[in-house]
Amino acid sequence: MSKIIRYMPELQDDEQLHVATLFHDMTEEQAEQFARVYRQRRKETSITLATGLVFLIGFAGIHRFYLGQVGMGLLYFFTWGLCGVGQVIDLVRYRELTYRFNQRQADEVAMLVRGAFPSPPKALEE
Repeated sequence: MSKIIRYMPELQDDEQLHVATLFHDMTEEQAEQFARVYRQRRKETSITLATGLVFLIGFAGIHRFYLGQVGMGLLYFFTWGLCGVGQVIDLVRYRELTYRFNQRQADEVAMLVRGAFPSPPKALEE
C-alpha cells in the first residue's frame, strides 16, 4: 500500500484499492512509469458530472464522449439522452461510470508497463 500512497496519493476508495493490487507485483521503476502514464489517461469524476449536466442546456451524451464511449455518446446525443431517462440514470451513476473507465485504463497501463519494463529475474535459491 505504500507504493500507491507514494506514487498516486490522489486516488481514493475503489480506484485506490484496484491500483494498489496492480502495484503489488511491480518494481519501483514499473510503479513510477505506471503512475506517469495512468495519470495522463484517467478521468476525473467531477468532469464526468459536469459534462453530464450539459444535457440541461440541450447537449446530451457529452459525458459518454469524455469516457471514450463514442457510440453511446452519439445515441444519447441524437435521442437527447434516451429522452432524458438514460441521462438522469448516468448522472446518478457518474462515479461508477468513471471508475469503470479508470479501471480499464489501469489494467491496460499495467500490462503495457510490465511488458516494457520486465521485472528482473529472481535469484535462484540454492
